[in-house]
Amino acid sequence: MKNNVFLSGCCLIALSGTAWGADLPDDLQWTTNISEPLFASENAIFGGTFRTYISSFPQTFRTIGPDANGAFRAWLLDAQPGLVSKHPNTDKWIPALATEWAFGHDNKTVYYRLNPKAEWSDGEPVTADDFTFMIKLMRSKDIIAPWYNTYYSKVIQKVTKYDEHTLSVTLAEPKDKRDLLYSTNLAPRPEHFYKPVNDKNGDGIADDFVRRYNFKAEPTTWAYKLDKVKKGRSLTFKHVGKDWWGYTNPYYRNRYNVARIRIQVIRDNDIAKKHFEKGDLDAFGVVLPSLWHEKTDTEPYRKGYIHKFWGFNQTPQGAGGLWLNTAKPLLNDINVRKGIALATDFDGMIEKVLRGDYVRKPNGLGVGQGLYTNTDIKAPEFEPKKAAEYFAKAGFDSIGPDGIRINEKGERLSFAVTYAARHHTPRIAYLKEQAKLAGLELTLNLIDGSSAFKYVSEKKHDISFHDMGSGERPQYWEYFHSVNANKPQTNNFTNYSTAQMDDLIMQYRNEFSTEKREALSRQIQKIIAEAYVIVPGYMVPYTREAYWRWMKFPKQPMTKKTDSLFSISAPYDLGTYWIDPELKKETKEAMEDGKTFEPVTIVNDTYKF
Repeated sequence: MKNNVFLSGCCLIALSGTAWGADLPDDLQWTTNISEPLFASENAIFGGTFRTYISSFPQTFRTIGPDANGAFRAWLLDAQPGLVSKHPNTDKWIPALATEWAFGHDNKTVYYRLNPKAEWSDGEPVTADDFTFMIKLMRSKDIIAPWYNTYYSKVIQKVTKYDEHTLSVTLAEPKDKRDLLYSTNLAPRPEHFYKPVNDKNGDGIADDFVRRYNFKAEPTTWAYKLDKVKKGRSLTFKHVGKDWWGYTNPYYRNRYNVARIRIQVIRDNDIAKKHFEKGDLDAFGVVLPSLWHEKTDTEPYRKGYIHKFWGFNQTPQGAGGLWLNTAKPLLNDINVRKGIALATDFDGMIEKVLRGDYVRKPNGLGVGQGLYTNTDIKAPEFEPKKAAEYFAKAGFDSIGPDGIRINEKGERLSFAVTYAARHHTPRIAYLKEQAKLAGLELTLNLIDGSSAFKYVSEKKHDISFHDMGSGERPQYWEYFHSVNANKPQTNNFTNYSTAQMDDLIMQYRNEFSTEKREALSRQIQKIIAEAYVIVPGYMVPYTREAYWRWMKFPKQPMTKKTDSLFSISAPYDLGTYWIDPELKKETKEAMEDGKTFEPVTIVNDTYKF
């Protein structure tokens, strides 16, 4: 066993405590799982540069602290392995940084044995010290990240080191085994990178952490590291090499096949599309109905140089739609909020602007999280007459000369909708026109790129149009606990909170029983739905991408959890694609010689809901 990184098959082994140190329990039952089906292809070829783009240059390379929640954060953190991961099809736990794990008898502790091959991208080994340091970092006030401060103090009780490759994570409250791995599945932070400089308060973290590390990307445990940065122009990730430690794990083999990922900053999607069709980008997202149905009928597609792919998935859908800021005047009135919900024609938008391709999200807090999702909740239908009745109850019982409602103070029923993508303008414009039928004015407030999230997280918005990502378990503390209300740089975008909600959130966080946590989740979702602080938007349970014919992928390209076939806008893909250099050469020569190929459109509905 000691000579091999992984066990053969899924089994249980009792290890003696003396092998790992006096404090390690001597009756642990260690388990692993390498019996799940692989989903990468043995035909994958290593090499080449995948070329993609982002719409704005990141405001920071930090993944915690002010402005760290921007879109580029996914590139820096989200693809990095945790201790364990979930198989994208079977949903079973499989190894990642840890090769084995064992449950303590207290229902609060999980023990992990690290892969001894695991390294940071700068060559330093990943050890248990990087996990104990992570707790210290996340609890430090110097990082200016209240959510992390609270979570890693109140939810995670401690991380214990037993030797260089053995550690345990203990929760503050006991949990059902089904939730224990999920809740203790942490990712390390490189202790050697964050040297305790300028640490006057003595907590081991630099007092000027936010400024000092603003544009210093930390080493990664992922297959890629940030290599070249041209400020405002491009960012390039470089593969750490074929000897990347992850390839000792069977689930990582034949993944992350390209040698580099170059990300250009192209602020306009139409310009990015032109770059793609000239061959300067390798793939391009065509989820937008206008792109899929109309703008992919150009010469490169007809001649078979560019292919199209539509693949369905079953990923959890996060919270989103219209977030109403209850700290703003008028929006603290529930009658106004109810009116807005009934005056918002998302269904009409989907049908008339989005060609019926998207699906209305029934619940503003998301769907697809099993029994945590309250399936009794239905999205409000568009009823402008009923909306007008609620507006009248709120005192907006007169109609101005422009058709917009006013109250006795002469205040107009008008709110700005903040959004971040220019291609969303026709969608918001449709909602604006329909809202007029109820005497409601919605004005458009487009703020491009990462600046929009900063604007909204600082609570400057009236209404924000955006979606949030989601894991397998809903998170409520960041969105609705009172400690995050009316504070900048938090995710309580609605500024909604009540004593009852605070109590339910803490019960949900600390509850042992999975069944009771699921019931609490459904109760929280019902209260939020009845508060009308989020108007449910739409969801897109698939990926649609265009790609040059030299881009290759496994015979079964989709898994249930495949968000993207390629690393188009963030590494939400599983890294199973590769570049075929011979096909690239053949395609380039064919274009020069006027040779064509058969057009290709693939629709994969294996995991359609």
